[in-house]
Amino acid sequence: MRQNKKFMRDLLIPQRHLLMHGLKTRVTWAVVLLSLPLIARATAADDWPQFRGPTGQGISTATGLPIEWNTKKNIAWSVEIPGKGWSSPVIAGGKVYLTTSVAKPRGPVSLFAVCLDSATGKPLWDTEVFEPNTSLASQMHGKNSLASPTPIVTSDRLYVHFGHMGTAALDLAGKIIWRQNGLKYEPVHGAGGSPALIGDLLVVDCDGAHDPFIAALDARTGDIKWKTPRDSTARKTFSFSTPLPVEVDGQTQIISPASGFVGSYDPADGHELWRVRYGEGYSVVPRPVFAHGMIFVSSAFDSPVVYAIRPGGARGDATNSHVIWSRAKGGPNTPSLLAVGDELYMVSDNGIATCLEARTGKVYWTHRLSGTFSASPVFADGNIYFQTEAGLGIVVKAEKTFEVLAENDLGERSLASPAVADGALFIRTERHLWKIAGAAR
Repeated sequence: MRQNKKFMRDLLIPQRHLLMHGLKTRVTWAVVLLSLPLIARATAADDWPQFRGPTGQGISTATGLPIEWNTKKNIAWSVEIPGKGWSSPVIAGGKVYLTTSVAKPRGPVSLFAVCLDSATGKPLWDTEVFEPNTSLASQMHGKNSLASPTPIVTSDRLYVHFGHMGTAALDLAGKIIWRQNGLKYEPVHGAGGSPALIGDLLVVDCDGAHDPFIAALDARTGDIKWKTPRDSTARKTFSFSTPLPVEVDGQTQIISPASGFVGSYDPADGHELWRVRYGEGYSVVPRPVFAHGMIFVSSAFDSPVVYAIRPGGARGDATNSHVIWSRAKGGPNTPSLLAVGDELYMVSDNGIATCLEARTGKVYWTHRLSGTFSASPVFADGNIYFQTEAGLGIVVKAEKTFEVLAENDLGERSLASPAVADGALFIRTERHLWKIAGAAR
């Protein structure tokens, strides 16, 4: 598993073929510059370091983003990404990072971390991180990929997670610092949930077919710090959510949905602080959001219910005491919720978008959007950016009245959530990564 030191020396040579890491794997990178973007110095405010951005909740402070685009309009660049993956891009320090799985002529796949230049799309390095055996790589839903969890980038490290196949830390030049594949569990449909960096802990959900648990790794070494059983009574125990750290009463809590309940955990040792039950809800994907002193979660399959939970003072089973409101219509199985100001926005997998008053659950509007949805929406510059599974970007005004500003077709399947950085949108489709930048309307 060697880092390729001859990676893509020439920027604009389309269809360049590489032999990555000594593998007999034919990999193609194609970089297409469709406009010349303004290149600005990257700052922390420009970064999108984890799944759903700086706060983990889909919020960007960027302004001047385009609301209209297609495969030729307002495209700074597009890059053909080798292999297959649905991890969302993360951006920091003028670099874009993502993961992908590349098939070998013989055997299953190689799992890679990839780095590109944010301004130009030029591939800078790629590192093969894991070579999972056939039994591990075959446990996947057809809609999923082997590289679906989104990485985390810090000032000096990149953390990549492939669920039951392993977790690793790399430096920002692509050198592996540590690998950890001791978090064994039996997945259902593969990996989906992304890690969360909480202090010096890398926290991951490991909700498989049996004996689900949440675990924390030492972010410096990869050693397992703690593992906490879920103790769920749900018949189907598998889920795919991403933990979210929140501050409650001066204490950091790790909010982590699982099958049958959402739990809060103490980062110090992983013990459960409280839980709110939601029956047989399973295959939970949406990441929680936190606003107005409340946590908002969806119970996912088969009939999603959205809950607003006030964690202040919660201990033990808080189901009957700390649920402020719930809504059984229009909830998402897959896309995360989005809290903007006093409003809570969501879109169901079948395209029902809803705007609620966050504090009470009062409905301001509900409207069917074109298409089906897996990607989580993001907010920037007064607008909500939705992305359909068919690659249609729908821009809706973030207001109490419904208004569609634009529908923008990239013409490729898209399950990854958008990222916002560098005054641009980054959208991953089935074969490409797109940087969308231009004049806003």
